[in-house]
Amino acid sequence: MWVFIVTAAALLIWLIFLMIPQSGYYEQRANDLHERERTIKAARGRIFDRNGVILADNQSVCTITVIHNQITDPEKVIKVLSQELDLDEETVRKRVEKVSSIERILSNVPKALGDRIRSYKLDGVNVDEDYSRYYPYGTLASKVLGFTGSDNQGIIGLEVKYDQYLQGTEGLILTTTDVRGLEVDNTAEKRVDPVDGLDLYTSIDYNIQAYAQQVADRMLEQKEAKGVSIILMDPQNGEIYAMVNAPEFDLNEPYTFTAAVTADENLAQLSDNDKLNQMWRNTSINDTYEPGSTFKIITATAALEEQVVSLNDTFVCPGFRVVKDRRIRCHKTVGHGTETFLQGFMNSCNPVFMDVGARVGIDGLYKYFNNLGLFEKTGVDLPGESSSIMHDINNVGEVELATISFGQSFQITPLQLLRAVSAVINGGTLVTPHFGVKAVSADLTQVEVFDYETKASGLSPATCETLKMMLEKVVAEGTGNKAYIEGYRIGGKTATSQKLPRNSGKYIASFLGFSPADAPKVIGLIFIDEPVGTYYGGTVAAPVMKEIFENVLPYLNIEKTAEAAEWET
Repeated sequence: MWVFIVTAAALLIWLIFLMIPQSGYYEQRANDLHERERTIKAARGRIFDRNGVILADNQSVCTITVIHNQITDPEKVIKVLSQELDLDEETVRKRVEKVSSIERILSNVPKALGDRIRSYKLDGVNVDEDYSRYYPYGTLASKVLGFTGSDNQGIIGLEVKYDQYLQGTEGLILTTTDVRGLEVDNTAEKRVDPVDGLDLYTSIDYNIQAYAQQVADRMLEQKEAKGVSIILMDPQNGEIYAMVNAPEFDLNEPYTFTAAVTADENLAQLSDNDKLNQMWRNTSINDTYEPGSTFKIITATAALEEQVVSLNDTFVCPGFRVVKDRRIRCHKTVGHGTETFLQGFMNSCNPVFMDVGARVGIDGLYKYFNNLGLFEKTGVDLPGESSSIMHDINNVGEVELATISFGQSFQITPLQLLRAVSAVINGGTLVTPHFGVKAVSADLTQVEVFDYETKASGLSPATCETLKMMLEKVVAEGTGNKAYIEGYRIGGKTATSQKLPRNSGKYIASFLGFSPADAPKVIGLIFIDEPVGTYYGGTVAAPVMKEIFENVLPYLNIEKTAEAAEWET
């Protein structure tokens, strides 16, 4: 009797424990057994340019799944799905006959085809709504926008950088089933609606991006170049209007190799994954290069700030300088003769800058490199940004100091250079280059505006004004004269960078320009990698920037002036 009483009491206590404290747990377990979940994909947020043009959109597709226990005519299901979806019958059979709660047959099925399969009314076959990414303009800004994978998550570019805003939250369809997994008749489905992702508004201007890309593609073909990059940015706030890295790839077919990749002998030995990574690389931020003479802007800035040179200081260029045991030549091998610092800047004279660099010294140069952000990443809102490759200050000798002064023997990214020069011409503010402006919900109830860091570079207004004057003279009278446009005030600097190894005969032609010279609203950099034939920046790159500015400046409502204002020198 006592054994019975104790046992009954223990069972009663255990039953009370199960029915009250643990009731929620077992209710959930029961629901899990009797409910089958199917996800409802959320629409991914769209990507817009600055004027509301859709750059990345969604298209309706379907996902075809089968539920084994609900299939009443497996042979008909196998026949219909294999024929309609153009799949191997054996592959479909394995999935249909697999004993599982739900089995996916195919995703990203066009909606019209999904509707046709739905019309067969096959027991156990589900046709669920889904979305796939669609890029209306194909190759436009492909290495900036990026693309998504089969799970609709970002892979590269803005798609992955802003994935947390774009992705949204999936919904659910809950169906009640019996112990055999069959749907219970006369029971309503429970539905949890998906929450769509936020739309991303960017600083890209579709018209500027499309035009710059046309120009880059044409130069790529005409000069048989390895690549052409163009960046156009507002130097006052870092908003990027356009970033082109030709050859671009088709965002709707991101795993299909471009003709440039298949024709490149240097990539022949790489795996397909490595080839794809090369095809997707954004040269403007992922790769570094020796900037060459465009970097003389930075050396000149440091020298003027340190007051070790004035515009009228004179130098003599015999066509070279001997530094220790090295004979380092000027691009004009017969020499420029006697010239002022201003003339040396306009002539892009290497010996002048070797002398000026020696006056500043490596400590002084590195001080301004640091102030202008050249020892750090720009902070651009794209993944995979590279940083500069600089000498350890303790290892810089006379030869290294000489070559650094005119833009050789170290490497930076094109965007690092553009950011540094923007600080020089905007009055001394170091901005953060960026694309993302705001993320907005479709019903406008949620708006997140993105903020970007700015900091003072320490440059004096006087130095900034002097550099703008010098750079305007380079275009008006110096090596950048092929970028001159009558009526517009344009500043700029040319560069011809010799690639490593020095005897390879390979060059990068580039030009950095901005306008209006006195109050810049747009700054641009064009970078032509390994042009065939003429390779000088002033001859090859400067005319391209002129062509771009002739179209972009009126578009940005930058008006012509009757004549250039007089600068005080």
